[in-house]
Amino acid sequence: MSRKHLATIKDPDKEVPKIAREMCAEMLKELERANRPVLEAIKCSLDNSFYDHKVGYLTPGEKTVKTELNVSSVLKMSRSVFFLEILLRNLDSGAVNTKRELYYIAKGECKQNKKLKPLDFNDQVESDSIIDFICELMEIYREEINCFANDRGGQTYCQNLIVTEHMPDGTKATIDLSSLGTTPFQPKNRPQSFTIKPKKGQIDFCLVVESEGTANTLVTNGFTKRHNAIVMGAQGVPSNGVRAWAKTIQDQLKIPIYFLGDLDAYTMQNIFRTLKAGSAASLIRNKDFSAPEVRFLGVLPDDVKKYDLTNYNVDPRDPVEGRSLKKAQDALANDPFFKDKKNKGVSEILDWLIKEKRRCEQQAFFMVNPKDPQAFEKIILEKIKKKDYV
Repeated sequence: MSRKHLATIKDPDKEVPKIAREMCAEMLKELERANRPVLEAIKCSLDNSFYDHKVGYLTPGEKTVKTELNVSSVLKMSRSVFFLEILLRNLDSGAVNTKRELYYIAKGECKQNKKLKPLDFNDQVESDSIIDFICELMEIYREEINCFANDRGGQTYCQNLIVTEHMPDGTKATIDLSSLGTTPFQPKNRPQSFTIKPKKGQIDFCLVVESEGTANTLVTNGFTKRHNAIVMGAQGVPSNGVRAWAKTIQDQLKIPIYFLGDLDAYTMQNIFRTLKAGSAASLIRNKDFSAPEVRFLGVLPDDVKKYDLTNYNVDPRDPVEGRSLKKAQDALANDPFFKDKKNKGVSEILDWLIKEKRRCEQQAFFMVNPKDPQAFEKIILEKIKKKDYV
């Protein structure tokens, strides 16, 4: 059993329980007929991913994963039904939990109820995989079953942005970012519930910085006071909140978005690609959690020579670095995002990293002129003005 394109569901509180009941009822009927129930979920992996630059993000193909009740799958299916009950209970009561909290809730019930002991989880990875499986099975977003990741990344600074948050109870909260002082605005897990507008005039661009610390440093040095810009810290691999927040800025303000990150394979594959086009692991979510218009501002290979940036060798014999290089080679050969001609510039950067076996951190820009606190800022503006990005 499977459902197609359910991610457009309008009323999760009503529709999700109905779908869940239908699914469980069908499983029960199969058991009563002495048949083995089969659960069919969309396959969220690279070999079922497609990319069209006109669409702008990775989309799923027709491949599915079928789980038939047998000795090896009985634990997975039992846990899925058990966890589904917890999630539906939350929907009914309006409760909201993080994945971490749900892990402890489920584990607590298994410890307390001897009948549930066989379903106990050894670690959160196991419970997370069940939650993901339920979402893939029903083709719904995690947020539609009141499950959220911890707020991480997306710390946003701007002197000219007003955010209106639409609360679940129908009320609104208005935040003027210029009144926050040195405290950044933290987008929540449902950025699509935000409407944003300039306080006055026009916002020129948004700068998404891989390192939250570097974003904070730029702001501390006066970047947002001197320029009509938004500065956001991605804090590594962008969370769903960061991705949807970037999409909100892209769609509502229609301003250029630039990503500033390290020159290494991990950044290109896991951070920039995820921000721009989503990931294979979240194929059903990429439509609402990606910002196709974002550009890679740097560090670029040409920046290393132009600004004489400090850089160093990548040792392919090192387990971590060697694995990163191998994944980069696989990405060029198999990842539909990097194979698309429209992303040739990004692919060439990845190819350069593989051949040269070098890397350079974004913080190297601070050493171009250490005596000038605004040196990094000037380089950013110069690169934007000269369209030195891909």
